[in-house]
Formats: sequence, C-alpha cells, structure tokens
Amino acid sequence: MTRLSARSEPQGAAAWPEYRPEDHAPGIVHLGLGNFARAHLLAYTDRALALQGGDWRVTGVSLRGTSVAEGLMPQDGRYTLITRGAEVSARVIGALTTVLSGPDVGAQALAAMAAPGCRIVSLTVTEKGYGITSAGTLDPDHPAVRADLARPDAPTGVIGLITAALAARRAASVPPFTVLSCDNLSHNGAKLRGAVLDFARRAHGSDLADWIAAGARFPSTMVDRITPAPTPETTETALRLTGCQDLAAVETEPFSQWVIEDDFSAGRPAWEQTGVLFVQDVAPYEQMKLRMLNGAHSMLAYSGQLAGRAYVRDVMADPAHAALVRAHLAAAAATVQGLSLDLAAYATALAERFSNPAIAHATAQIAMDGTQKLPQRVTAPAIEALEAGTPVRPFAFALASWLAWLARRDAAGKLVPVDDPKAGALAAAIGRHTAASDILSAVAGVCPDILPPKLSSGPFGMALRELLGMILTEGMQAVIAREALAQEG
Repeated sequence: MTRLSARSEPQGAAAWPEYRPEDHAPGIVHLGLGNFARAHLLAYTDRALALQGGDWRVTGVSLRGTSVAEGLMPQDGRYTLITRGAEVSARVIGALTTVLSGPDVGAQALAAMAAPGCRIVSLTVTEKGYGITSAGTLDPDHPAVRADLARPDAPTGVIGLITAALAARRAASVPPFTVLSCDNLSHNGAKLRGAVLDFARRAHGSDLADWIAAGARFPSTMVDRITPAPTPETTETALRLTGCQDLAAVETEPFSQWVIEDDFSAGRPAWEQTGVLFVQDVAPYEQMKLRMLNGAHSMLAYSGQLAGRAYVRDVMADPAHAALVRAHLAAAAATVQGLSLDLAAYATALAERFSNPAIAHATAQIAMDGTQKLPQRVTAPAIEALEAGTPVRPFAFALASWLAWLARRDAAGKLVPVDDPKAGALAAAIGRHTAASDILSAVAGVCPDILPPKLSSGPFGMALRELLGMILTEGMQAVIAREALAQEG
C-alpha cells in the first residue's frame, strides 16, 4: 500500500494541491500542531498558496510528544483533510513543510522562529498552554512559565519560546514577527501580548520588552470549526478517497470561520481570498462564539457525559436534551453585544451543526480542561444575565452539570479522575462530600473565577444547589426531561 507523500500520484476523488508546495518557503511557525490547526489554519493557508502563492508554508511544532511528527514526516508533511457533511469530500494539504518534535524541540522551535523568513508565529496550544491567569496576566506559578523564567535562554513553554525568539531577532537586527493566537481565549491577542511583555521584562529586561511593544503585533482572533479526534474510519476514508495510506488524516465539518484583527507586522498570506474576515475589533465575534457555541458545547458535554451520550450528535438526537441546548443558546445570545448579526439564525445554525450525524465529536473531548474554559464560556454571561434580568436558568444548569461531573464516583466510591489542570485540587476539595451544598462550597473555594459569590449564593446559588441536588439524587436524564418540560411551559 502506497503511503501518502510528496511523490504520490494524484488519484481517487480527493483534491490534490493545485500548486507545487516545494516552490514556497516557510513563513509561519505554528506551535501546537494538533487536529484543529490542520483543519483550520493550515487549510486556509493551503488555499491561499493555491490562489496567490508566496513564501507562507508552515513549520509545525509539536509540543506534546512525537506522535504527530511520526505520522506526518514520512508523508513529507502531506495529509488528507476530510470534510463530513451531507457528502464526504477530501483534499490533500501541502502547506506543511516539516514538524519539529522530540527532546530538542525547544531549541529547534527557537531556531525556526528566530530565522528571518519567519514572519508569523501562530498558536493552538489550548487555554492551559499559555501560562496566563484567569485575569489575563502572566502566571509566574504556571509550571512552564516558572521553568522558563529560571532558564530564559533555553525555554520550552510558549511564552518563553516566543520571547526568546524575539530576543534573538533583536540581537540579529531582524524585525519582530506577528504572534497569532488561534485558541478560544477571550481577547487572546491582547492577553498574549501582555504576558510576553511581562515575561520579557522579568527574564530579559525592559529594553527587550520596549522593542517588542514597539514592533511586534499580537492580533486577536476568533476561530470556529468543529474538529473531532480521528478514528479508524478517518484512515479508511482517506485511503478510499486518495488511494494512499494516510496515518495523519484529519476530519472536520463543512463550516469554517476565522475572524482576525487586521494588524500584522510583516505581511500575511492572502487569507482574505479564502474567506477569512479581517476586522478592526474581534471582540464581539469572539464573545458570540465563546458564549454561544463554546458555552453550549460545555453544557452539553458535561450533561451528555452524565446522561451516557458519547457524542454531541447523540445529545442532539434526544429532543429534551436538544431543547436545553437551544435554551442555552438563546440565553447566551441575550448577553452578546455589538453585533448586527441575526443571533437567532446563528443559534439555529449551531444547533444544526451540533446535529450533524457525520461528525463524531466526543463529549469527553469537549469536557477536558473545564476550569480553563468555563469562566469566559459560562460564568461571564451568567453574571451579565443576572444583572440584566435575562434568563439565567440555562447557565445554572450548565454549572450544575459540571459540578455533578466533577463529583462522579466509581463502583468503589472513589471520585472519577478528570482531565483538568486543577484536577488534584478539585478532588482534594470535594473529598467525601456528597451533598450539593458541600460540593458547591468546596469547588467554589478552588475556582472562585467560575463560582464567585454572585453565582454561588443568592437566587442563582439556590438554583444551582437545587439543580445539582436533583442531578445527584435523580440522575441526569430525569433532570433533562424535567428541565425541558419547564422550558416548553
């Protein structure tokens, strides 16, 4: 069986690159080369290269092991992007030049970012990868930040790497690059800029911080494309559509959106020709997506896990559960300001995307790292809705579902481990507590940014304790049915 590579002969129904990738040098270094980056940033860049060319291919950096590189490098960076909607289509992406990984990845990434040809450093490292506090400032206690402050010339964390690369460019009289966050972090560009400047002052001195502040750019972005983890079916579909074995194939939905603040220091690919929207202010779009899509995703992930629903599409297949998703979308929409878009139509489109039977988006995947996601996805809109007098019950249900998910126990009565940066602290706080009020108080002590007094006490706190108690005693499915009936009433 032929392995997909630069030498593969185009065959099958897949679309192959309409340009010679090798004719284009790299101009982007991407930190965190996961599935989403390959379905989003690299896909947009691949189209831009086909339409207008330019030295904008991508050097990928895998910060979490070597498996991504092991899948891609024997294929010369090529991979199949499968789109599953009413029909299934595929295209072979050629925008990736190489993948850096392994024990020396920090030094390799630093060299790639310091090279004069690098004009953009982009990131998809998830919220927890930045080392930024919930208030949006540098967290010196974050393990990667703490380690890099101790060895600023040999960093391995993203803030340390970006800063060290900019320091190397300044020393070599090379202009600074643009830093482009593509993670679901509110005001991601501004927060990343503040963290880099803070790190630079602490580790390298104020002169470097001033140079970065004057010349580097950190545009904020909003990204949107549902990208589930690949399955054996992904590999089988890639083989069928390309005629080649592809161990790095990725699948995604037809919808894709990218909104970017138009502020670059050294140029950019012709992304505007591929559907990217360049604006002066990303914040309203970011708020819409974080609160509606991501907030509803978090709600259905935790409630879905507790109801035994493995995938988002399974949640939407249950009428009562789907009704609660729509109620959450409506409540979140009421808190979104500054957009002339039809938010009701956007909510309808989201519900349709969630229902896509061809996309197996695991609720367990979405449930990860809740302490990093919930402050902007659920807490902020809940507080605003509470103050404005708009519906808050959907937000209380979302937070009650999260709390019940944290408090799950196995057959031996032990807490089920969760994938979260605060997993240890949460487990220690919950301990043997089984009463709703005790669990709420314990978690609020660990996560005051998710459960501040406005939400853990007063009318909202009462609703939260009531819902959590019902979930713990009656089971999630019974609560879903009751809440959906109440919504209809």
